[in-house]
Amino acid sequence: MSPSHPEPDPPITATGRVARAGGRAVDATRWALVLWARWALMDLGPRAVLASRAKRGDALAQILTGRGGWGSQYPAFETIRAAGRLVPSRLGVATVDHALCREILRDRRFATVTPDDLGMPGPLRGILARTDPGLPNPVEPPAMLVSEPPDHTRYRQLVARSFTPRSIETMRDRVGELSRTLLDRLEQRPTAELIGEYATMLPVTVIAELLGLPDEAHEPFIEWGEQAAPLLDVGLDWRTFRRACGGLRSMDRYLRDHFARLRADGDAPGESDPSAAHPFTRLARDGELTERELITNAALLVGAGFETTVNLIGNGVVLLLQHPEQLAALREDPGGWPNAVEEILRFESPVQMTGRTATEPVTLADRDLPAGAVVSLLLAGANRDPAVFDRPGEFDITRTNARDNLAFGTGIHACIGAALARMEATVALPALFERFPDLGLATAPDPSQNVTLHGFRRVEVRLGRARKHV
Repeated sequence: MSPSHPEPDPPITATGRVARAGGRAVDATRWALVLWARWALMDLGPRAVLASRAKRGDALAQILTGRGGWGSQYPAFETIRAAGRLVPSRLGVATVDHALCREILRDRRFATVTPDDLGMPGPLRGILARTDPGLPNPVEPPAMLVSEPPDHTRYRQLVARSFTPRSIETMRDRVGELSRTLLDRLEQRPTAELIGEYATMLPVTVIAELLGLPDEAHEPFIEWGEQAAPLLDVGLDWRTFRRACGGLRSMDRYLRDHFARLRADGDAPGESDPSAAHPFTRLARDGELTERELITNAALLVGAGFETTVNLIGNGVVLLLQHPEQLAALREDPGGWPNAVEEILRFESPVQMTGRTATEPVTLADRDLPAGAVVSLLLAGANRDPAVFDRPGEFDITRTNARDNLAFGTGIHACIGAALARMEATVALPALFERFPDLGLATAPDPSQNVTLHGFRRVEVRLGRARKHV
């Protein structure tokens, strides 16, 4: 069975049971009905409200819908900033205040937002529960992204073993090797598309190795990850939602079979620590996570582990080519690359926003929030807060406090792979610009249509001459 074209799974019915009777056509119909019910509950209503509010000039609605295209969110952030630190609207409350975002992210009176926080009446929540298709959805439990203690603590402690500082430094040489290999493939060509041929292939290979996946799984996982990425946005259209669920379903099938093979294989001959090469091998074998917990959090790592890093690298390439004086400074002083990566994270944050729900009445910024209030934390706006960053609308790789950005969040839900993403960028970007000193944009970069995950779909470049490397 090809990993990119898995045999279709029998769908799950509204009662949670696999539909087997009545033939494949009936199964497909039931599967579609389950997905449509969930889309109607979670996206259709919010989509209509957001579209209406965006047309009326609601800044938060314009941000959440991506109305206006690439870069249009920055004026909307300033509209919200001018209205106050914590701004109420028909869509809840929002903030672009750096200190307030940081405070809420670290405040245990706030929890992550799940479908249960959408304000549905009890009967509709019941329908949502009964139509759970069991997919490894990054925005539904048991995904670590939206789980709370004690489950979140347990997941994070187990997965964090793969992301210790020592583990990441151990991977640095491997990331350098992968960068050189990918750049070698481009040397004899006049042009390249850097998102697909470099910025994506590097982090997906690293994550695949953490999960113990074979090389042939890279391409399908890229496809499935791209399909699922819009699930982090609000108010998806039906086609996008169904495509995303299809990607999750294929990923679920593949990971289920993959982890079953790892368990069946047992320890390789002469391998004293089978988890050393592939940390998730141990998680698959030791049973500390249920099957759904394991697969959902592995799938989350695929998305969080390469989609955000792809955007970080891609955004960095574009920013530096658009600011050649900054790139020249890095060539003069390569020691500035770590700070440059922080400024890239601040200026074009790969993750633009997140949300939190008040679990009890809270007073913040002179406003009383009732239990259940949902707060939109506009991280990319907080990263341009003039109270923290001088000249926040300027890209400056020498900015002394660039690392104060909130691109990876903070608190118990801070991105577990943040250090890995930073390391990959500090290896991949200088390797690219050193190999191709005459690199330039061939066409205008093509932005992604996603709102929460912020980056480019395509970046076509002229490579120019290749510099010899050792």
